[in-house]
Formats: sequence, structure tokens, C-alpha cells
Amino acid sequence: MIPESFIQELLNRVDIVDVVDKSVPLKKAGANYSACCPFHNEKSPSFTVSPTKQFYHCFGCGAHGTALGFLMEYAGLSFVEAVHELAKGVGMIVPQETRDPDRVPQKAVVGLQEALQQAASYYKAELKKSERAIAYLKARGLSGQIAAKFQIGYAPAGWQNLQTVFPQYENEALGVAGLVVTNEQGKRYDRFRDRIMFPIHDQKGQVIGFGGRVINPEDTPKYYNSPETPLFQKGHELYGLFVARRAIRDAGRVLVVEGYMDVVALAQYGIEYAVAALGTATTPFHITKLMRQTDEIVFSFDGDNAGRTAAWRAAMNALPALTDGLKLRFLFLPKEHDPDSYVREFGKEAFEREMQNAMPLSQYIIQHLGENNPLNSQEDKVTFLNDAEPILKQISAPRFALLLRKRIAELAQVTEQEMQSMLRLPAPQKIAPKAMARQMRTPLSIKKRFVLMLLMRPQLANVEHLQFVQNTNEEDVLLNAVIHAALGQPQSKPATLLHSIASQVDAKLLNEIQRELHLLDESLDIALEFSGACAQLTEMMTDVRDNQLLSSLQEKPFAQLTHEERELLKKLTLKR
Repeated sequence: MIPESFIQELLNRVDIVDVVDKSVPLKKAGANYSACCPFHNEKSPSFTVSPTKQFYHCFGCGAHGTALGFLMEYAGLSFVEAVHELAKGVGMIVPQETRDPDRVPQKAVVGLQEALQQAASYYKAELKKSERAIAYLKARGLSGQIAAKFQIGYAPAGWQNLQTVFPQYENEALGVAGLVVTNEQGKRYDRFRDRIMFPIHDQKGQVIGFGGRVINPEDTPKYYNSPETPLFQKGHELYGLFVARRAIRDAGRVLVVEGYMDVVALAQYGIEYAVAALGTATTPFHITKLMRQTDEIVFSFDGDNAGRTAAWRAAMNALPALTDGLKLRFLFLPKEHDPDSYVREFGKEAFEREMQNAMPLSQYIIQHLGENNPLNSQEDKVTFLNDAEPILKQISAPRFALLLRKRIAELAQVTEQEMQSMLRLPAPQKIAPKAMARQMRTPLSIKKRFVLMLLMRPQLANVEHLQFVQNTNEEDVLLNAVIHAALGQPQSKPATLLHSIASQVDAKLLNEIQRELHLLDESLDIALEFSGACAQLTEMMTDVRDNQLLSSLQEKPFAQLTHEERELLKKLTLKR
């Protein structure tokens, strides 16, 4: 049996956006994320996910729930399977309750995320002690402020320095986290040694891995990344994204570069919206993740052959994730420069001017296809169409696909219909219809409104609020449960609180609260709303007490009432 306390801690740690996005690609839409609903057929997105409330909701079919509920509904997992799946994603080990009083409790294994965070703190502290590492960063033009912003550290030379951080150096979690390596002889040693350390963060700012860069140019490899772990998959993560999120929104674009130092150097010069792939080519997952932040992605590559190869690979990997609202452009710097060196020599303004002239994806595809093809002969045109075929078949964005097909057909001097027939291209997708109308909502009672505010700000709970509970209906049961949950878990997420009271509250009422919580306007001043709800409930309770007192007085013969009771009866009658 899985302890309830563990499930609540798990829901506090996971991010439902990451959970859903692995199965249903999400796109940023204001404060929330959106997609076409995976639970019913639709052409236009009516499915939204709230990172603040940790709920999903579909305005079309009404489906809603937490990260656990999504895995159970979408993947068909049992409750226990869903818990294990979520725990694996955040590096937690699922404990089991036992009712055997003689069983000796097992010592908990350190979590992966905790181990990585401790290592990051250690590396940061070691950087301050190493004059050599500090001198290297200063020589690269980095200030202490930028180093602190990216939490840069230093792994000192030596084989088992992490043993000072982790006395249980043999702990299996250190190997799984990629901090410690075991050789063929069974000897354990630190993976990162004498390297500048770049922590890799997930979208919640938690350390999930590291990139290490050599200081001595003769050492190899130049960059050394953490291995794949339950927390870290290279094809899904981007270095610097957590730090760059606000700058990306402000700039309206994101710049994708090739290395850690490019990201950090650009930030030093005021270009703070750059990110980097982690030792791998840009993947559709990267594109989808960036699309959730902005509608414009600029790739910057070196102008040499290696840079152009990487650019073409990024363009091809982006095709399945393309949408008609996405602007994808490619910037090629002079052969002697990378982003780091270019911004140091020419400055921010010059670099951003180059970005303005970056090549759109459609132009880049056409240029690449015709680079070594003069299109003079019929054979040239056949080659051109053959090279274009796999590209066109990967693009599902209707407008982009249509215009690119038209241009390729023109260059090959065939009609679009002839090209579609020859290459057996699927018919262009129709433009999606407008989103479905939102479901009708009934006005909320003041008690439900109070519950919603308390779920959003559980730290506002006070034992005096229990006076609002009259124990007359299901709403009072809900109110009582939420107040007690908030008092016991003042820092928990809304989804966690609702899960903790699920067994106490009517299921239909709980579903209604989940739905309304997801629809709650996040621009509201929660504290002010909560104060107003408290005032209304206080007034309501006063009216209830007055009515009860009035009924009690009216039941007595008037002649038997005291002077004070007669005055009170008169006052209550007038008030009514």
C-alpha cells in the first residue's frame, strides 16, 4: 500500500505540464498551455493545462483532472502504475506501507533530484575556492553576476571529491544520477573532474543534470554531459531555458545556439533569450517545448561545413512539429565566428541585426535543395523532386505545406496536381475550424467560492474559518475538509489538496470544484477575493444565528419574556 503522504508529496513535485506534454504536445496560451483534446476528436484546441493549479480541463468534452488522473485516463494505467510512473519522472522511490510490526523499516534511498541539487551546491562552493577556474571564466569575459545567474560551478581535480558531500558514496542513487561512475574493477569515482560545471535545469528550476567543460584545452572531451537518467533525457531538454523564459517572452523570440558558453556569453552581452541543445541535434521535442514559449525560433550556427550540417539536421527534425503560426529562421555567421566570438567582437546590436536577416525555413529548404542543382535538365528536376519528397511528406502545417509545394512545383516546372500525383503526397490538411463554444456555467455559491480561494492560497486558512461549517449539506463537508487540509498543508498545490480530501467529499461536487478551479481567472487578487468571501460568510453566519435566536424567542409567550429579551425580539424583527 502506498502511503498517502507520499502521494501528496509526489503531486507537489511533479509538473502536470511536463506529464501531459510527453503524450500531447502543448503550446503556450497566456498563463496556461493548450492542445487538441486527447479524449475526443476535435480540430481546434479546447484542452488546457494550468501549471499554477496543476489541472487539465477540456472545454469541449469536460474532461479534467490531475497529473495522476491524466496518466490513468490517457495511458490506461492503474492508480499504482500511475504513481510509479510519476515518481520515476521526478526521481522518487515509491515506498510501501507494511502492517507487519516486526518488520525493520528500510532506510530511504536519497532521491535523484536531491543528490543533483547537493552536487550543484558543492560545485558552486568549489568555484569560489578555485582561482584557476575563476580566472578562466574571467578570461572568457564572464562576470560573477552571470556565473551566479546560471549557477556555474567547478568540479575540482581528484577521483572521489563527492565523498565529502555524500558520506554514503556507495549509494546507488549517485550512479543513477550520473554523478559517480563504476569501472570494470568495481571502483567508484566522480564522473566530473577538473571541469567548469553548468547545471541543467528543468522547467521548474530543479537541477536534473550537468554539462562539464574542460579548463585545460588539451583535455578531452571538450564537453562532457550527464548520462540519460529518469530525470534527464538529452533529446527533451534545453540548456538555459529556465533562466531565459522571461527574456524569451519579452523579446518574442528564442535563439538556439550550439554550446553552453554561447548561451552564457550572449547573456553577458544582454542577449538573454538564448538556449542550447545538450550535445545532440535539435529534436521535435525541443521545437515543441520552445513553441510553448514563443512563436519565433532563430537557429544560429557556425558558417563552416559542420555548422551547416547541424543546421540542416535541425531543420529536418523540426518539420513534424511545425505549425502555421511558427516562424523558424536560420542565422549563419561568418566561418571564423561562433555566437560567443561574434558578440564579443561586434556587440549586441550587430548580432541582433544579423538575426533580423536570418533565413526563413521555407527559403532555407529551397536554397538547400537547389544548392548543387542548376535545374537545367529534366534529370535535374527529377533529382530536385526526389530530394523534396521526404521533406514535403513530413510537413502537416496546412498553409506552410501548401505554399512550399507551390514553390517547389514552380521550380520543377510541373503543376501542383502533377507533383502531388508523382510523389504520392497526401492531400493538404484542411484549415481547422474555430474552437468549440465553452460549456455553460452556473453561478457559484459563496461557500464554493471560498473553497476555491483557499485551494489557491492554503496559507490563508485559519482555525476560525471552521465556524463557517454548519454541517447541513455536502458543501459543508467540502468546506470542512478543505479548511483542515489547508491548515495541515499550507504550502501544497491545489491538485495535492484536492487529492487529499477526495475520499471525504461527494465525487460530483469534487469534479465541479476541479472544473471551476481550472476556469478560475488567474489575474484575480486572491487575497482580496478571499477577504470578501470571509466577510460574506461571516454575515451569513450572523444571519443564521439571528434567525435561530428569533425563532427561539418567538416560541416563548410574550408575557414570559424579560425586558432584555423583548428588546432583542424587537431589534431582530426590525432587522428581518
